[in-house]
Amino acid sequence: MMKCSLLLVLAVSLLACTPSKSVVNAPQVAPVSVDHTAMLSAQGADAVLWQNTSAEAYRAYQQGYELATMRLEINVAQVSEENRMVDSTEQDHRPLAVIVDIDETVLDNSPYQANAIAHGRTFDQADWKVWTDKAIATASPGSVEFLRLAKSMDCEVFYITNRDIREKASTLKNLTVLRFPFADEAHLLLMEGTSDKTERRARVASTHRVVLFVGDQLRDFDERFKDRSVNYGKDAVDAMADSLMQYFILLPNPMYGTYRDAVQGKGTDGEKHGRMQEWFDRNNY
Repeated sequence: MMKCSLLLVLAVSLLACTPSKSVVNAPQVAPVSVDHTAMLSAQGADAVLWQNTSAEAYRAYQQGYELATMRLEINVAQVSEENRMVDSTEQDHRPLAVIVDIDETVLDNSPYQANAIAHGRTFDQADWKVWTDKAIATASPGSVEFLRLAKSMDCEVFYITNRDIREKASTLKNLTVLRFPFADEAHLLLMEGTSDKTERRARVASTHRVVLFVGDQLRDFDERFKDRSVNYGKDAVDAMADSLMQYFILLPNPMYGTYRDAVQGKGTDGEKHGRMQEWFDRNNY
């Protein structure tokens, strides 16, 4: 028993004499900074590349305006026939009109979009105004020729755009330099507090008979297309197929628009990027 006690005392003494080891803390790893703006911007690279460089986009615009020409001729002839069939007192004597959007409809802003992607930026109103102030956007293929034809058919042209009122002078300058018809203040309706163009279209329709609409967004024809909650709006397209076929020409623009908003929503670039990732994950792509 005495022997065991001596051994225990010896062991405790040795432990007490052993120098203690210093505790080494693991190095702190700085959190990785994620540039959501650059990542969101990069997701649009293929769309901008297609819009800016492809012969397919070039031909799609030409084709769109060829179809617009055919549809305009049919609709103008139909108005003439309707007036011929009724008494003069019952005829619709309003002058005819064509309503067109501006951006990605009659003017090509893909250089602005390409520059934004090259520098990892998303849309910024201040950057956009720097671009529009230059008034150097080129005409979309077929647009000038079509609108001059419309004028020759006694159709006035109204430009309904969601450009800001502060961009009026530069927009008129750009349209004038490219020799678009009716490039004046009376025929240019800019955004007035809302992107909904319904009231502005109604204002034109109150004095003119609108025979055709041309745009790069379905909302350029009817604001109901803003709602993409059911099948991304495709059911609404089917429901309004007859009106779309007769009165609306849709031009290509994969760079931006309601179709993207339906997935990424509004908010910060980080929130938008997160919703894009959620969409891919949710659909198992």
